[in-house]
Amino acid sequence: MHVIFHKQQPYPESVAEQEQMVASVLAGSMPSSLILTEHPPTYTIGTSGHSGDILSRSVDGDSIAVYPTGRGGEVTYHGPGQLVCYVIADLKREPDLHRHIWRLEEMVIRTLADFGVVAGRDSRGIGVWVDGLKIAAAGVRCRKWVTFHGIALNNTPNLKHFSGIVPCGMQDQPVTSMQKLGLDIPRARLEQVLIGHCHALFDPLVAAV
Repeated sequence: MHVIFHKQQPYPESVAEQEQMVASVLAGSMPSSLILTEHPPTYTIGTSGHSGDILSRSVDGDSIAVYPTGRGGEVTYHGPGQLVCYVIADLKREPDLHRHIWRLEEMVIRTLADFGVVAGRDSRGIGVWVDGLKIAAAGVRCRKWVTFHGIALNNTPNLKHFSGIVPCGMQDQPVTSMQKLGLDIPRARLEQVLIGHCHALFDPLVAAV
């Protein structure tokens, strides 16, 4: 799994990059890859989302951009302090999107475990949860069994920004972050740990494609 780092990207620029990478993977000119990035304050509307779930575009003194997107899921937030993990993976060897989402969640669950956080899945929806609060949201898209988009882990985001939306369709806004749990983890260290789990989970899948 090839890893690409970006300090921060505007959301449309990130989607354009992923589209290009999917085309390259389909053409056989690029390996499956993990993109690690952040976005400026942004709300995105997935294929199951509704614009009515955007409650305000200005929160805590910040103007927040809104973009419709082709990933699955509803409305979510991206912003500084959130580690966004986009996995461009060729699933032809195992064409199972549910298993792909399981791997994305597992990558984050194992990462959090290394920092002493017990996380898991919840019947309320996909993603990663800690004590009934969502700490990572997932949403993917697939083209000819090459995936893009991925999972976003709340490390040190401004959680007030979630008040401008109905996150993932949940009116009670059950969100948390590593910072809120009392952790102070530099992004570089978080990336280092997550990359190790990404390789363990995804390399066996993509190596033989």
